[in-house]
Amino acid sequence: MIPYGRQDIRQQDLDAVIEVLQSDFITQGPVVPQFEAALAEKSGAAHAVAMNSATSALHVAVAALGLGQGDLMWTTPITFVASANCGRYVGADVDFVDIDPDTFNMCPKALAAKLAQAKAAGRLPKVIVPVHMCGQSTATREIAELVRPYGIRIVEDASHAVGGSYLGQPVGSCQFSDITVFSFHPVKIITTAEGGMALTNNSELAARMESLRSHGITRDPARMTHDPDGPWYYQQVELGWNYRMTEMQAALGLSQQERLAEYVHVRNVLADRYDQLLANLPLDLPGRLQGAHSAFHLYVIRLHDAARRSSVFESLRAEGIGVNLHYIPVHLQPYYRDFGFREGDFPAAEDYYSRVISIPLHATLNEANQHAVVAALKKALS
Repeated sequence: MIPYGRQDIRQQDLDAVIEVLQSDFITQGPVVPQFEAALAEKSGAAHAVAMNSATSALHVAVAALGLGQGDLMWTTPITFVASANCGRYVGADVDFVDIDPDTFNMCPKALAAKLAQAKAAGRLPKVIVPVHMCGQSTATREIAELVRPYGIRIVEDASHAVGGSYLGQPVGSCQFSDITVFSFHPVKIITTAEGGMALTNNSELAARMESLRSHGITRDPARMTHDPDGPWYYQQVELGWNYRMTEMQAALGLSQQERLAEYVHVRNVLADRYDQLLANLPLDLPGRLQGAHSAFHLYVIRLHDAARRSSVFESLRAEGIGVNLHYIPVHLQPYYRDFGFREGDFPAAEDYYSRVISIPLHATLNEANQHAVVAALKKALS
């Protein structure tokens, strides 16, 4: 089986984790802040806050921005459910903005139209969560220009996009957003097994997220209600969660991030080769956003004939090609249908879902694997 995604674990990664296991700290210690500093430097952000998953990071991010009961959050329907669920975790209502059919990201034109309607109705979102689908940045500058006149805060869900860039700046620099979130799940660009990170240029937001990821506890006297009783003293100043990353995870991530540029380069070489090999088949290839350099977490194809999607998918699996599907529109999940969402609400997202298949793309994929994938796809389509 050629999997659609796969981690690349090398001896230096094993050595880094073993070193932590043999140290005095395996949960909280010096390696977590080292990993945070390394990713902040690579991403061009002032602060980075590591957590045990990107889902946790999204939850903490919207909570730090004050999203809560009675507020409204918008995201895209083509994403993993966590991008929407983070709003529900804090009691906010969630709605969606349809996608650009070429990039699969939040469509600025659809956003502009929805903002006009929301302003007229007196119901604007407090937070918007654009998603960098497949590793390609959204048109974040255009989105920011649309929402900032209304005071709407922006959380970039860049779970797919660590190592990518937009308008000459690394994804994660937060040049057009309040917070950016990365994922380090095993099929992502780099991995910590499970893990995530929230980046920001706002020191107050960083401090709030650090507190929220660790039970709402602080050891900073400036945030306490009175002077500390002694050097041991801490205070719980708000309700938080246990979302901390371990030293072992951070050691793996710190080792992996040294190869981040290599991984992104390899993925782009593979994507360019797919573009060439698949050019004459009855399917649509991923679009490229001008000014963006994708990290290419995923390579998705869209069949011209939606009726054949299931048979092609099953044929590829039968040939040992580990295809997958990213994603089922969130608004059509039973949980969100209960809020009144239905088929037809977001036509571009639903058309995308009806035709899409994710084919293998990862740093350990070789040219022979790619030719095998393409041969199996041609057979399935013939």
